[in-house]
Amino acid sequence: MKIELIVIGKTEDDYLKKGISVYADRLKHYCSFDIVEIPAAKPASSKTPEMVKEKEAAALEKLIIPTDFVVILDEKGKELTSVEFADFLQQKMNSGIRSVKFVTGGSYGLAAQIKKRANLTASLSRMTFSHQMVRLFFVEQLYRAMTIIRNEKYHHE
Repeated sequence: MKIELIVIGKTEDDYLKKGISVYADRLKHYCSFDIVEIPAAKPASSKTPEMVKEKEAAALEKLIIPTDFVVILDEKGKELTSVEFADFLQQKMNSGIRSVKFVTGGSYGLAAQIKKRANLTASLSRMTFSHQMVRLFFVEQLYRAMTIIRNEKYHHE
């Protein structure tokens, strides 16, 4: 199964880039994983946050095909423990789904049509995190889930 994290805009801070890289490299031993960055719409060239989200949605829609299982990461989504997240991924692997795409919004969030396309909306926390911090938190949780699936010693209950 291929797993992608689709993000809007670049990760700018070096400490976040380094942390993301650490976990993305670790994931190579477990699954096919990629982070796909799409350009953030420029707020100055758009009149409203909704217009920014619509521009970003057009780029996102080009990356999602009908057979993809799409998970939006949003603080209003379903909360999962790390073990529940691992179980979710194991179910998707067992069901023969070829691609799971996790999507994070930009600074204004996601447009309605992207939210509607999602098969699941999941939350990393009920707290709001910057769209750049979410990338690091997600990649670590994905790595943690893979170690749980393989009964490795990274996660402790």
